[in-house]
Amino acid sequence: MKKLGVKAKNWLLSFHVAFGGIWLGTALCIVAIAIIKRNLPDKDALYGINLMLKFMDDWVIIPSAMLSLLTGGLLCWLTIWGFTKHYWVIVKWVATMTLIATGTIWLGPWLNTMAAISQAQRLQALQNPAYLFAQQGGIIGGLLQTTCLLIIVAISVLKPWGRRLAKQSKQIEQTVSSNG
Repeated sequence: MKKLGVKAKNWLLSFHVAFGGIWLGTALCIVAIAIIKRNLPDKDALYGINLMLKFMDDWVIIPSAMLSLLTGGLLCWLTIWGFTKHYWVIVKWVATMTLIATGTIWLGPWLNTMAAISQAQRLQALQNPAYLFAQQGGIIGGLLQTTCLLIIVAISVLKPWGRRLAKQSKQIEQTVSSNG
């Protein structure tokens, strides 16, 4: 497979960074808004904010997470980085897939639950155990997700741990020289 040229790789990398940044920024905004709205006195505002959080998840987080995953995959496939040559790439893949899975299994449904309950019960939602559980889970899960996204950004910049193949080759050389 032919690899991308420098200009094309830089464009793809720019999109990858942008989608990751949109995902991180929106996740952080959702957490901040969720924390602030916990004790809202206005019944209509509670539903409106929950609806906005659901919208941000459905129309910003999900597309940006998927596009981040897609552009990351293209970068691995179409550049010398590869999918398994570097430990930092493997860690980013596992972390990204884990965040998408946990967002799909827990965070998104919790936002949907809060919107549905606050639509039906308005301010009484703040007395509903299912609402309170979803709210607390969304805040804690959102904080964990944003922390993990920040770690992924740091890994992207620092590129720690080196190449897998280089370490394996060095270990083989050491083994051969010590046995020889």
